[in-house]
Amino acid sequence: MTEHSLVSPSTRARIKALAVPFALALGRAGLTPNGLTVVGFAGVCVAAWLAATGQWVTAGIVGLLFAAFDMLDGGLARATGRVSRFGAFLDSTLDRAGEGVLYAGIVAGTASVADRALPALAALAMVAAFLVSYTRARAEGLGFGGDVGVAPRAERVVVMGLGLIATGLAGGIAVPAGSAGGTLALPGGGVLAMGSGQPWLAATLGILFILSTITVLQRIWHVRAQARQAEE
Repeated sequence: MTEHSLVSPSTRARIKALAVPFALALGRAGLTPNGLTVVGFAGVCVAAWLAATGQWVTAGIVGLLFAAFDMLDGGLARATGRVSRFGAFLDSTLDRAGEGVLYAGIVAGTASVADRALPALAALAMVAAFLVSYTRARAEGLGFGGDVGVAPRAERVVVMGLGLIATGLAGGIAVPAGSAGGTLALPGGGVLAMGSGQPWLAATLGILFILSTITVLQRIWHVRAQARQAEE
């Protein structure tokens, strides 16, 4: 169980319990736990494409919806006694791949923006998120506990989804002239359309980078404490 995260262990347990009936319903419809994992990944890829094309609200909704499959596949596996090491491996692998694809979609969706801070922030947040997963995997591979920190994947997914929705509702980001949004006059009479949702996306990516970095540092400190205790 993740310690010191933004969501308490009791709240996390209640959410997982609520997900079990939905998971069983999908199981009765013929989906296996691994099938749910693959469907969830495919849905996140759709969210990434939506972000790449500037459809921020829909991207956020789709991302949150299919990220929920991360709870459902595990819930179905536990409820039906189909927990397997391969299933756990596939789940973790596609979780990382889905997160990377979504960040890539955001980078693509912000590539034409005059403010280069947005794609840079997206890249930094992606690196920090990957380090969160790596530090846990490496710690557990060495025999230490590594599941600690304020922002494990579930919390990051929620922050990302809500941030994308807020970005879209606020007007999106800067877009080529002639598209929807306000305009900014440029030297020589040119015009660049501006979206008022740009600060929302920047804030979301900044928050994700900060929370992920804090989580990485927490995991490093946690492993250091365990290593010192083992040496005593």
